[in-house]
Amino acid sequence: MFLIRTSFLLLSALLPVQTFAQSSEQSSEQAEQSLVQSSEQSSEQSSEQSFGQAQPSHNTQPSPDSTHSLDKVTVELRNYETIRHTPPPDSTHSLNEVTVEGNRYKEIIPSQKLQGEQLESLSSFSVADAIRYFSGVQIKDYGGIGGLKTVDIRSMGTNHLGVFYDGIQLGNAQNGQIDLGKFSLDNIEEISLYNGQKSEIFQPAKDFGSSGTIYLRTRRPNFDSGKKTNIKIYFRTGSFELANPSILWEQKISNNINSSLNAEYIYSSGKYKYRYRKVENGVVLWDTIGVRHNGDINALRVEGSVNGIVEQGLWNAKAYFYNSEKGIPGAIVNNKTMNWQRQWDRNFFAQGSFQKQFFKNYEMLVNVKYANDWMHYLNPYLPNIDSSSLRIDNTFLQQEIYTSIANKYAIFPNWDVNLSLDYQWNILDADLRDFVFPQRNTILLAGASAFEWKWFKIQVSVLGTFVLEKITRASEYNPQQQQSADNTMKWTPAIFLSYQPSLHHKFNLRAFYKRIFRMPTFNDLYYTDIGNIDLKPEYTTQYNVGLQYQKEFKIVQLNFTADAYYNDVTNKIIAVPKGNSQYRWMMMNLGRVKIVGVDVVAQTGLTFATYSRSGTLYPLQINFGLNYTYQSARDFSDPNDNDPEAGTYGRQIAYIPWHNGSAIVNMSWRLWELNYSFIYVGERYHVSSNIRENYEQPWYTHDFTLGKTFKIGKGKDTGKGKDTGKNTGKGKKFFAHTKIKISMEINNIFNQYYDVVVRYPMPGRNYKLIIMVDI
Repeated sequence: MFLIRTSFLLLSALLPVQTFAQSSEQSSEQAEQSLVQSSEQSSEQSSEQSFGQAQPSHNTQPSPDSTHSLDKVTVELRNYETIRHTPPPDSTHSLNEVTVEGNRYKEIIPSQKLQGEQLESLSSFSVADAIRYFSGVQIKDYGGIGGLKTVDIRSMGTNHLGVFYDGIQLGNAQNGQIDLGKFSLDNIEEISLYNGQKSEIFQPAKDFGSSGTIYLRTRRPNFDSGKKTNIKIYFRTGSFELANPSILWEQKISNNINSSLNAEYIYSSGKYKYRYRKVENGVVLWDTIGVRHNGDINALRVEGSVNGIVEQGLWNAKAYFYNSEKGIPGAIVNNKTMNWQRQWDRNFFAQGSFQKQFFKNYEMLVNVKYANDWMHYLNPYLPNIDSSSLRIDNTFLQQEIYTSIANKYAIFPNWDVNLSLDYQWNILDADLRDFVFPQRNTILLAGASAFEWKWFKIQVSVLGTFVLEKITRASEYNPQQQQSADNTMKWTPAIFLSYQPSLHHKFNLRAFYKRIFRMPTFNDLYYTDIGNIDLKPEYTTQYNVGLQYQKEFKIVQLNFTADAYYNDVTNKIIAVPKGNSQYRWMMMNLGRVKIVGVDVVAQTGLTFATYSRSGTLYPLQINFGLNYTYQSARDFSDPNDNDPEAGTYGRQIAYIPWHNGSAIVNMSWRLWELNYSFIYVGERYHVSSNIRENYEQPWYTHDFTLGKTFKIGKGKDTGKGKDTGKNTGKGKKFFAHTKIKISMEINNIFNQYYDVVVRYPMPGRNYKLIIMVDI
């Protein structure tokens, strides 16, 4: 049996709406006709546009050949009725039986998702660019294609956000920050954002250990009937002398095994115009238009994976390699606009996952990973150019070994329990003077249970974290660093609740409580003359209540979610001056932040029937998405710092706006696609002292994309070297289904000059041409 499932957010406006899912009052025959019509259009539209995507089932053996010769198809829709129908023999897929079944809501705390062609339509170059469209998220972007890009969720700090790549967390024990600019969208199928944690107990213990999580899921090969090879080629060019080719090769090895290889090269000079304006006491000191220098990047990314299916299970193995050299343009301070700092990065990891249902009530998930991250930083000494320059030439190498096992057991059909055990080893090497070469052994033990009764769901979890620190060499010149940080043993709970009052109305209420912490990084603890081994973990306590409402009309679908939350961050790790010197710093637990916020997400989609002169149906699909966030994130670290003019106590923390949001409009008709996106970030301050000198104006950008797909191959090969235009069944021409998509992007249409991080100017209006060949 082959299982085709749709998600609970079937009519999400960010996804194109298929004509077969129009109304819960639609008759059986109308629903089935629309389903067949959707299948017939599959050769013209990407499979991501359909809500009936083939996915493996836990209880059914999946098959790579899920696109043809189907004996039975189960399509799970949000209306609560079962439809059985036998389509005509000349339909696209020769279906013998079609079953449409109702599906109750699955996630307790629904995630925000971007997936499929929706990602392609956005004016986004990297994963960090796409995440800007989620509510409750702040991006720190240091400018340009190669600039550092980190994510902060609900103002709790970058280190409290876990980033997972195909189910296994990306780590950085040195500073805790993941540069999402290193991950391209070419090989990403879905990006999901969860507050608290994923609403799923069958997962590694690591997944319970963050205040919020982002899941990046790479593409899974999907082959049309008779195909064994998929090739997708991209080439991007445009402003900043951009040259960005990439290729994705997917190969069907056998009925149960397939592979993919993705390679991408990026070059950009990073030069763009910006405005630099400085005002002090009402006097304009500088106001000029300059060109950003030393922002070039030269990077290569290669990743490959092998995916397999076994009886009642599946497995995956992946390897990732990234190598880059880039300039660091630096901050513009005191009219100094040129920097010469360089950075080289070499990142590698290999990971694997195995999941299997061994008997009716028991499933097991095993993950393993090895990571090796090397970084070289150079600040050259240039006395003839910059008398203040100081030579810094350091290299860092961190390694990680990670393994995990998760075990889920179904006590009753509506009651599951899970026990997960993770082990992680981290080590950091550096050529810093008096460095102590820290090692960290982390054991995570998570117990979780999920219970469902009628329309009520509850999930409870407890995470035990055990951290063992040691150093391999004491400092000869700093006796305070002759011992490592204290070992840590903590237990942290979480509880998630969801209730849907009515069977007939798609409305549910949800709430969660979670307490979790993050360990100090190696830099916090051991960086020479700055680190503090007495640091305590930084805790967050989260409270969230929310609702979701969905309504379907004949041609309109509406999805609305709203969440109100309160977060309390204690023992916040901050850098403070050491003594009276502004050149020597140390890390201390002095911070406390209280955060009150509201996230609102509204999505809607419309489908209109348009016909050609010959009577062919070409649906016009229009989708809208709107995200809004309000946050009051105030600093309560030091009650004595309460000066009414320059104090920080009770003031909004740095870079957190009170208001921010985004909007997306997507239109598709026949082979044309139009996308408009808007991002707004309100007023904020770049330090917690909310005075005029630290004020940052609101900024916003308008982005626009227009694309068209061209079908190149339409004929069929007879197998005798002659293209007749008919399918004889003896073979198909390799390029028979080739498509070319050409897109033009205009970003920051109104050429607004703005800084995401103060003194790191962002590009003004810029252009991009994208050519995609899909074979």
